[in-house]
Amino acid sequence: MNSHIGLHGYTTSQQEEPEFAAPEWGGHVRAPFEDDHPGLFRMPEPGPAAVRLHDAFIPSPLTSLDRLFGARSAAQVIAKLDLLQVSGSTKERTAASLLAGLMERGDLTPGGTVVESTSGNLGSALARQCALLGVRMVAVVDEFANVAALQAMKAYGARVVRVPTPEDGNRLRARVLKVAELLEKIPGAVTTNQYGNADNARAHDLTTMPEFVAALGAPPDRMYVAVSTTGTLLGCQRAIERAGWPTVLVAVDAAGSVLFDGERGERRLPGLGAGFVTELSRHARPEAVRRISELDMVKGCRMLARREGILAGASTGAIVAAIGQDLESLDAGTTVGMLVHDGGLPYLPTVYDDEWVAGNLGDVGAVEAALERANPFSTR
Repeated sequence: MNSHIGLHGYTTSQQEEPEFAAPEWGGHVRAPFEDDHPGLFRMPEPGPAAVRLHDAFIPSPLTSLDRLFGARSAAQVIAKLDLLQVSGSTKERTAASLLAGLMERGDLTPGGTVVESTSGNLGSALARQCALLGVRMVAVVDEFANVAALQAMKAYGARVVRVPTPEDGNRLRARVLKVAELLEKIPGAVTTNQYGNADNARAHDLTTMPEFVAALGAPPDRMYVAVSTTGTLLGCQRAIERAGWPTVLVAVDAAGSVLFDGERGERRLPGLGAGFVTELSRHARPEAVRRISELDMVKGCRMLARREGILAGASTGAIVAAIGQDLESLDAGTTVGMLVHDGGLPYLPTVYDDEWVAGNLGDVGAVEAALERANPFSTR
């Protein structure tokens, strides 16, 4: 029997699939625990003392990437720097919303246990916030999980459970099955279920996209978002639809991911793409999907580091590549929004290491030669 991921938890049968029951997206939504837990899922007040480690996340700044594609670029690329979150990624927002949802529903209390499948960033963010809430965490990972993220999870006190790669190569499904197994074994354990929980999207509906527009002063013409669970994409979509913004939403996926009718293939870099169609992705409607090879992710990461001084992870490199592919078709003056989903320090042994790239992805010389051009992703 095939395992299926439902909206808020794990089920064991395709026939038991629950209907998607998103929270109320429009109107006022009370910030969870604004009275009981003032640091959880609450925007800090502006001022010198605004950033506190007990705040779940911070409103990250925007920066204009004027050097990325050179002075002749017709578009203006604006990046939101979520790599500045305390645990280093936009998953701080996701973790805050997932945990708040569990606690609002009474499914999780201090002393309880959360079990989640992760390739790195969400695990780090959940482990940090679970430590603050007095909650135990069990992270289920595979052999391609980011080593630095695993070390961070353990540092925050999480237990890490590794699963081997199955014969069919679907590591994500193997992790999900292990989560279901652990939920049966650990008394009272719950899962945040990032792949099917509407609270994932809520974080980005209520904060990520509104923050971007407020800081820019207007909605961007295009918004590029990397996808895995598709929670960030779906949340941005909800915010765009509710406000009636004319923003074109572009999903950036990994070649080899099955999301949005993709063809399954080998993937070595974590944090982008998925090995099965997530429940959240069934409700996402991007106007375009860009599938990026891992070698192009490397180009995008190195380009961003050398031209803008931003050391970012593989998913952000994929976004740079996707924008580069589209750039020549955009009208002059187009504003292009993007997320810097996470920082690049955990990727130094992979994306930024010539020996690893040569041994796993392809010709490093070709990567370096491409970076000599203003737009390494141009077909002209």
